[in-house]
Amino acid sequence: MFVSTFDLFKIGIGPSSSHTVGPMRAARQFSLLLQQEGMLPNVARVCCQLYGSLAATGKGHGSDKAIILGLEGDMPESVAIEAIPERLRSVRTHGALQLLGKHRCAFSEKEDLLFLRRERLPHHSNGMRFTAFGEGDRLLLSRTYYSVGGGFVVDEAGTTSAQSQKGAPDFPMPFKTGNELLAICRTHGVTIAEVMQRNELALRTDHEIRSGIHDLWKVMQLSIERGMAARGALPGGLKVERRAAGLNAKLQAKGPAQDGLGALDWINLYAIAVNEENAAGGRIVTAPTNGAAGVLPAVLKYYLEFAREQRTATEDCVVEYFLTAAAIGLLYKENASISGAEVGCQGEVGVACSMAAGALAAVLGGAPGQVENAAEIGMEHHLGMTCDPIGGLVQIPCIERNAVGAVKAVNAARMALYGDGKHYVSLDKVIKTMRQTGADMMTKYKETSRGGLAVHIPEC
Repeated sequence: MFVSTFDLFKIGIGPSSSHTVGPMRAARQFSLLLQQEGMLPNVARVCCQLYGSLAATGKGHGSDKAIILGLEGDMPESVAIEAIPERLRSVRTHGALQLLGKHRCAFSEKEDLLFLRRERLPHHSNGMRFTAFGEGDRLLLSRTYYSVGGGFVVDEAGTTSAQSQKGAPDFPMPFKTGNELLAICRTHGVTIAEVMQRNELALRTDHEIRSGIHDLWKVMQLSIERGMAARGALPGGLKVERRAAGLNAKLQAKGPAQDGLGALDWINLYAIAVNEENAAGGRIVTAPTNGAAGVLPAVLKYYLEFAREQRTATEDCVVEYFLTAAAIGLLYKENASISGAEVGCQGEVGVACSMAAGALAAVLGGAPGQVENAAEIGMEHHLGMTCDPIGGLVQIPCIERNAVGAVKAVNAARMALYGDGKHYVSLDKVIKTMRQTGADMMTKYKETSRGGLAVHIPEC
């Protein structure tokens, strides 16, 4: 299956793609199915059961809120963020919600939204089951969904909710591995971005691709700007104070930095700003997940501010960056995982670092072999990274981890560009290693808040 750029990069809301965006999409999908089957007018009550990691950290990740909003028909990319608190207050006060905004039915969070922390569904740790009942608790419909990372949702049959696969078009340059991708580049004399572009053209026009990418970049830039302006404590029991605004003020006072160590401060700022905005439930772009949303925009902004050749058009740079990153992300999505609940944070910040490293190497003029090398370096030094959010919140260590991942990506790209693309460990081998490492990792280190920092630094 070809994973599109617009599958990997999706506009949504924080704090988690797998625990917020995915559940919202699944809940909406269930409501739409009720409507499609003609059952919507007969629904008296809806129940949702959450399992595994989704149950263990769902409260801190906003899964409860996302499911309510999804059942009422909202989508992550368009929900009115400012209206969410009042919407939720109304549902909780009246004990009822409006399915798809059309049909009122009973809903009690205590009885109808159940976090089954000790149970796990067979296919993935992020499982959820929706059940609709008619009068007298008569069963109308039940469906199980899995949020498999990055906002992707599959049903029990493994069918994805991504809409880009409609019609199963023929892709001119299909690839499943890094070696296949490099072979296509050599055979046709094209870049990795051009391979991705030609495949995307089977789904949409060139104008749609370019404008869609720039829409994604605009949202990323806005998340940086909002993050750099906002102050106060992030939501949740940790009461973590936002730092981006203070750091921005200090860097502005120092004046513009030149490329070098001074630029690293700005990379840190951009990444922290995005992930504080994510932690606050703001609008961000999965890249490839919410928990890793700061790495790619921080590295791209670093490139545009500090490393870009002025003769190169910004628009072309941005398109090449996104397409290259998407090609690398596709390899992880298809051959391993981008889910922290499945393989730990190596599948989130590690993958984001790998994508950003390769994309940066590409826009800096790297050949496909150097791009592949940069992506490999980015992951090689994230192998085994656990997902252990304190208090089940996407705050500690997630926010700083994005800043460190972004700086690693820049270093990986620079190392690769000083080489000739030849290296001992291929990207395919490191992806295979990441997948196996994730399989071997103890469950408590995979987004459950039952291991690592989550237990050694308990929530106050």
